[in-house]
Amino acid sequence: MSANFFLDNNDLLFHFDKSIDWASIGEATEFGFTLPGGPKTVGEGLEMWREVATMVGEFVGEEIAPKSALLDKQHGYLVDGETVEGEATRQIFARLKEIELHKLCLPRELGGMNAPMMLYFLVAEMLARADVSTMTHHSFHGGMALAALIYSITEGTTTFDLEKRTIVSTRFSTMIEEIARGESWGCMDITEPDAGSDMARLRTRAEQDANGKWLVTGSKIFITSGHGKWHFVIARTTEAKGDDAAAGLKGLSMFLVKAFDDQPDGTRKRYVTIDRLEEKLGHNASQTAALTFDRVPGELIGELGEGFKYMLVLMNNARLGVGFEGIGIAESAYRMAKEYADGRKSMGKSIAQHEMIADLLDEMASDLKAMRSLAIRACFHEEMAQKTKLILSFEPPANTAEKRKLETQQKFHARRARRLTPLLKYWTSEKAVEAARRAIQIHGGVGYTKDYGAEKLLRDALVLPIYEGTSQIQSLMAMKDTLGELIKAPARFMRRLAKANWKAVSARDSLERRVAKLQTESMAMQRYLVTKTAAGKVRTLGTLPVSTWQSELTKSWDPKRDFSWAMLHAERLTRMLSIEAMAEILLDEALRFPERREVLEIFLERSEIEMRTLTDQTTSRGERLLASLERSDSPIPAPTTMANVA
Repeated sequence: MSANFFLDNNDLLFHFDKSIDWASIGEATEFGFTLPGGPKTVGEGLEMWREVATMVGEFVGEEIAPKSALLDKQHGYLVDGETVEGEATRQIFARLKEIELHKLCLPRELGGMNAPMMLYFLVAEMLARADVSTMTHHSFHGGMALAALIYSITEGTTTFDLEKRTIVSTRFSTMIEEIARGESWGCMDITEPDAGSDMARLRTRAEQDANGKWLVTGSKIFITSGHGKWHFVIARTTEAKGDDAAAGLKGLSMFLVKAFDDQPDGTRKRYVTIDRLEEKLGHNASQTAALTFDRVPGELIGELGEGFKYMLVLMNNARLGVGFEGIGIAESAYRMAKEYADGRKSMGKSIAQHEMIADLLDEMASDLKAMRSLAIRACFHEEMAQKTKLILSFEPPANTAEKRKLETQQKFHARRARRLTPLLKYWTSEKAVEAARRAIQIHGGVGYTKDYGAEKLLRDALVLPIYEGTSQIQSLMAMKDTLGELIKAPARFMRRLAKANWKAVSARDSLERRVAKLQTESMAMQRYLVTKTAAGKVRTLGTLPVSTWQSELTKSWDPKRDFSWAMLHAERLTRMLSIEAMAEILLDEALRFPERREVLEIFLERSEIEMRTLTDQTTSRGERLLASLERSDSPIPAPTTMANVA
């Protein structure tokens, strides 16, 4: 029987067939199913998208997964300044080019299939389950091409024929069409030797020559797929004054840099130097490069100082991608552990029947379902937010009321995506590591060897809480947004809390009551953190006129001075927010689909205990540590993301 990573996954099939709102996604993707060459109904679209998912499921199961160990062993290496990929990687990407998977989401006018982002991310999960290095490298093909199109649309350099509903021209068409044909790929160059999460410290610079041409100079490190041709580079165009993080970010701009040209005689003229390929713990078939730019020509994207804004477009989608990547690793870890435990006999029965092992497997299975529901909901809102914005930009409803309704919908989807994306990136990254670690434990001694592949999953998973914004950065983002909303609109927060308290005791459905109880615990923690955070500020109000108190409490927040308690517990709050979000989503599924009630029941069985534990940890720890930090010679630095991340 052939392996198919789509058809063998009942939870994935549930979402594809039942939970995903393909009608809304299809309407937004195909502009009301009116685009030339596309499906004319959601049924036609769904038939095509399912065919793609089934094809990819078979491809990854039959052609990528069997080569996972080989991909891990065949590291890329440098020869005369050029990267040589492993033979297995070259074979797989030749096949990916053959089946035209790089063009999945690109518009048909640029050689693409115009498939929904949702399908792209479901494909990403299957790729990650088969081999995470392949998934990572593949994402820098179509993903970067789509980013180039979004950048062009945002800056106004894409033109449309609204009558024919087609793209007439776009600024980066050469890059996009090359990638669609599978001839090249792109990458994003942000990190530098002395600047990781703190982007205000970036020092790569771009300057104009006498003819107005932009030239980029500097070094970038940890660049995934950095041996590609097309590079989105963040560079400084205005020097920051002093230690002002906001000014540091405003001085950054985005550039598209071509790293090389292939000549007619077969030689390559290189403009960006590959200094080295990193020797990593995992992701060995994915090349991670250190690069040098020495007055390399670049094309400015947007306006000067908009680099951080354009970077967020890349990062939001990248963090969604890491979410699905984590699910793919966790899925592989669970299946590997379950298969081994079912077949390994001990004391007269399989170890899967031993209580402690059964408990581990049960939790892994529950985590997978909750994570996938969270990922799919986050993806839905991000896709709808982006595409509704495009509709409003290029074909807004003529009727004022309809336009306002669409604007309201766009803002709703954007808010939901902003809430869920850092939670998804945080939770799936941490759970992927946990699942891989448990797979090794369930395998016992052989899990510590390279014979079964469990140790590879852990090596591959360990980078997820680090790249595309660490787990701690995601926690700071989630904390900042959540507590910021409470501070700005306390009355609205209290109404939400009162509603949750009422549901926790009065809802007819026991599952609704239990989810409402989780919501009240989460909101109680938010209120506690704001109260602790505000306590010091309130003590200073006595020296100020009463008329200034509201302004002081709602506007004048200094992350370095005011948020130390909240920052200490930001990760615990993020875990609570993640549990709350997954419970809400699973409840929505359970109310619509009776077969999902058991999924929520099992999730709540464990999550209710964890919420109480997190509450205890947050309310009983921190005074001693913060006091010791205040006594230290060096003040606690304020993370850039607290004040500036959008």
